[in-house]
Amino acid sequence: MKKSFIVKSLSLVVAAALYSSAAFADNEVVIYTNADEEAQVAMRHALDNNGFEGQYLMQSMGTSELGGKLIAEGKNIEADVLTLSSYYLDSVQSKDKVFKDLTFDHKTVNGSDTAYYAPILGVTGSMFVNTEVLKQDGLTAPKALADLAKPEYAGHISIPDITGSSTSWLLTQALIKKYGEKEGTDIVKQIEKNAGDHLEMSGSAPLKKLRAGEVAVGFGLRHQAVADKKNGLPIDYIDPEEGNFTLIEAVAVVDKGENTNPNAMKIAECIIKNARTELLQNYPVALYQGESVDEELKPKNSQTFPEKLTTELLVKHQKLVKGE
Repeated sequence: MKKSFIVKSLSLVVAAALYSSAAFADNEVVIYTNADEEAQVAMRHALDNNGFEGQYLMQSMGTSELGGKLIAEGKNIEADVLTLSSYYLDSVQSKDKVFKDLTFDHKTVNGSDTAYYAPILGVTGSMFVNTEVLKQDGLTAPKALADLAKPEYAGHISIPDITGSSTSWLLTQALIKKYGEKEGTDIVKQIEKNAGDHLEMSGSAPLKKLRAGEVAVGFGLRHQAVADKKNGLPIDYIDPEEGNFTLIEAVAVVDKGENTNPNAMKIAECIIKNARTELLQNYPVALYQGESVDEELKPKNSQTFPEKLTTELLVKHQKLVKGE
């Protein structure tokens, strides 16, 4: 075989590969997500094990960052698929029809199915304690969120800031529902004052401070404290008397008209149909018909806020807590 023919053949192969790669990149589904690492791993497993390996790009952002980006850009957002807190999706869709109706079944436990998104997981708030530090500091474990406003807990607690983390909103919802808007937000203010330098902008930061022994009591996501206790850390979780509130994260497909990625809906369906088993291991909240969760993993007093959760309601509560 002549050398020139070999070179020419190799050139054609390379060119074809480059063309194929470029064409494939054009069809790559871009996923923006606010999910934490465990949830991203579960979604990647579901996609990679069901024929979508290499066909998507998943980019992680904070909840407020991604929510703000969605509000500002709407249908012009680069993402084809979003997983985000449902209150952001609801607020955006109510103003501008950004999302396509889902073409696959997603029958939820409570029957309140939404046409344009399907829940991927639920995150529930609770108190937790470092049992060793609690003894060292001479404190008793709190029974209610309102207990955290008592003087004896000043300097011994860590909670997320409502302006930086939606996790804190779970605490605020519980206190407002139980004690009313005025008294409830006053309690939140005092709890934030008691937290002092341990008022965090991240929902996972309080538990990290408990692990490090910097504080005795915190508030955050229940499933993370459950996992720590299971792993033998001196962490225990407490379901507050005011109840456990839950935020839902869901998947939605951006409606870009004729430019909608043809694989976007398939990606969303794959996440719902194939990631839930693994997601339930880290986020033990049953969302769909036929799902079940071990009794020991269920919060003792699950509650829902009486008003529909929206970004507008979140902003209202932020202003009430911060005294604006």
